[in-house]
Amino acid sequence: MPGMAAAVASGDALVKSVAALAVSLGLEAREQFRAGKRIWGSERRIDVILTDPVTRRRLGVECKYQGTAGSAEEKIPTTLQDIAAWPIPGIVVFEGDGFSPNMRSFLIASGKAVSFSDLEPWLRLFFGMEL
Repeated sequence: MPGMAAAVASGDALVKSVAALAVSLGLEAREQFRAGKRIWGSERRIDVILTDPVTRRRLGVECKYQGTAGSAEEKIPTTLQDIAAWPIPGIVVFEGDGFSPNMRSFLIASGKAVSFSDLEPWLRLFFGMEL
């Protein structure tokens, strides 16, 4: 969806953009799904859950936006561990100029993250849609 990445300016906007992209592809999107508790007792929420309405295959999406250098990237390793505890497959969708080149490389190398600009073809592959 050309131009959509330019509209992302916050974490909340990224959640909304991921959900909107999914719906445009024919998927169901549910935001801020409560999925139990973390080991230290806080509530676990999945930013977006995508569901194929035909196969019922699901994917959890954790959205990370960082517009300037800061602490969001320090939370990435914990986020990846948290995703491993979800009852469904999951990925991190990241966006923003604040992620360092090293963190971008780490995210992509994890196999569990994709930039928002690359999300549409990734979702098409995951859900078995026309390319």
